[in-house]
Amino acid sequence: MKNTKLLILLMFLLPWLTIPLLGNKTMKRYLPSGLFMCLYLIFEGRLAEKRKWWWFPLNIKPNVLGEMPLIFGPFLVGSLWILKYTFGKFPLYIFVNILVDAAFTYLGLDLFKKIGYVSLVRLSKFQLSLVFLIKTVVLYGFQMAYEKLFQKSLYYR
Repeated sequence: MKNTKLLILLMFLLPWLTIPLLGNKTMKRYLPSGLFMCLYLIFEGRLAEKRKWWWFPLNIKPNVLGEMPLIFGPFLVGSLWILKYTFGKFPLYIFVNILVDAAFTYLGLDLFKKIGYVSLVRLSKFQLSLVFLIKTVVLYGFQMAYEKLFQKSLYYR
């Protein structure tokens, strides 16, 4: 169990080491969308917990979702990186997200199950892939709406 907690801590912290490489412009442009999706994922996690879609046997603290390290680690930082290189190129954005989500679903999930971090309960891997696809479209849509609403104030200062 000690090694599992260390792996989870590393999974959370290591993506943050790449933040300086993103640049300030990228952070200002995409962080609101990334944070919106984190909020979305927290609500989704609560729903998943009630409907038993997946199970995180390891809790960080009582009343804290087990997936918080995933949400605020690789998901948030990964979303920023993907948006940086693919926003405005929707087919490429979808393709990259499908690749990343498939790697998590079909490879990473098995590793996490092996170390006792998470397992699917009432959701198949294919269904989880569809849930990821929905999140992919929501993130892109939020970023498009955000830029339409705030584009002048963001880029013409």
